[in-house]
Amino acid sequence: MTTANQSPIPQTIGFLLLDNFTLISLASAIEPLRMANQLAGRELYRWYSLSIDGEPVRASDGLQVTPDAAITIPLALDMVIVCGGVGPSRSVQREHITWLQGQARLSRRLGAVCTGSWALARAGLLDGHEASVHWECLAAMREAHPRVALTTRLFSIDRDRATASGGTAPLDMMLNLIGRDHGRELSAGISEMFICERMRNEQDDQRIPLRHVLGTNQPKLLEIVALMEANLEEPIELDELADYVGVSRRQLERLFQRYLHCSPSRYYLKLRLTRARQLLKQTAMSIIEVASACGFVSTPHFSKCYREYFGVTPRDERLGVAPHAASRHQLASYVPGGMAGVLPANVPELPVSCAILALSQAKGEPTYASVRL
Repeated sequence: MTTANQSPIPQTIGFLLLDNFTLISLASAIEPLRMANQLAGRELYRWYSLSIDGEPVRASDGLQVTPDAAITIPLALDMVIVCGGVGPSRSVQREHITWLQGQARLSRRLGAVCTGSWALARAGLLDGHEASVHWECLAAMREAHPRVALTTRLFSIDRDRATASGGTAPLDMMLNLIGRDHGRELSAGISEMFICERMRNEQDDQRIPLRHVLGTNQPKLLEIVALMEANLEEPIELDELADYVGVSRRQLERLFQRYLHCSPSRYYLKLRLTRARQLLKQTAMSIIEVASACGFVSTPHFSKCYREYFGVTPRDERLGVAPHAASRHQLASYVPGGMAGVLPANVPELPVSCAILALSQAKGEPTYASVRL
C-alpha cells in the first residue's frame, strides 16, 4: 500500500473517452478522486480527459465533453481508464487500440468503466485477466473475446487491470483503489460525502435481469426462479418446484445445467446467500435472524455455506473484513511520477489538470483536510 506520506507526488490518471460514453460512469470514476483530494487537503490524484484528436466527444445522452488533451500529448500517466458506453464495437477505433497498446508497453496500469473493457479486450490487453463489463455487453464480449475471463461482478481488480461495469459501479471500484492507496478511513470518508449507503466490494455481482440471460423462450425456467426468489425463508423442495411448473425433476436439472450452468439446488443456495448478504450489510438483524430469514436451519450451517461461497464469515462480512482471496487482486505497486521514464525535452505544452482548480475551490469547504493520512 502506498500512502501520501510515502510519496507527495500525486497519481495521474488519464480517462480515454469513447464516442457515446456514459456520463454517469465517468463522473462515478472521477468524483471520488476529487473528494479524496479535498478530504486529504492535498493533491493525491490528478486526472486528464483524453480523446484521439482532442476534439469534443459526445456522450450517450447527447452532451459534449471537451477533453483536456489529445492522446498524442505525452502525458506521464500512472493509469489509463477507458470510458465506454453505447455501441462499443462501433466506438473503438484503430487509434484507440494502438495508443492503449503503447500505454501497456510503458507499464501503465489499465482500467475501464461501463463498456470500456471492450476496447482493452480488442487491444489484447485483457487476455488472461478477470474483467467486468456492463451486463448488456456481457454475452457479445464473451463471444468476441473468449480469452478474457469475464465475470458478472460489479468490478474486478486483477493485477494491473481494474474494470467496472456501468452506472455507479465505477464509484465502488475507485473507493476500493483509493482505500488500497491511502487507507480505509479516506475511502469511508468519501463514501459518507457521497451519501453512499455502503462500499460494495469485488464480491458483489451485477443484478442481471434473468430474462436478458435466458430470453423469452424458457418460460418454465423463469417461473421456477421466480418461485425460488419468492420462497427464500422457507425453501421449496426441488420435486415440488418441478410439479408446480409441470416438468420432471430430471428436466428441471437439465434446464438449470444448460442455461444457468449449475444445479437447481446450487442456484437456490446462491439466491439465499445473496439475500443474506444484503440483510447483513443493510439491516441490524442478528446473524441468527438472518440465517432463519434465508432458510438455514442452524447458524453453523449458515456460516459454513456463507464462508464457502463468499470467502468470508457472516460476522466478518458485517465488520467489513475483506475476503481472503482479495490479496491476489492487489494492483501493482505505484511508482511515483509515472512509469514512462523521462519525457523528451521538445514536448508540446502539457495541459493543466482540473484537479488543481477543484482542490483550490475546495479549500473553503468545512471538510477540507478533515482526514489525516
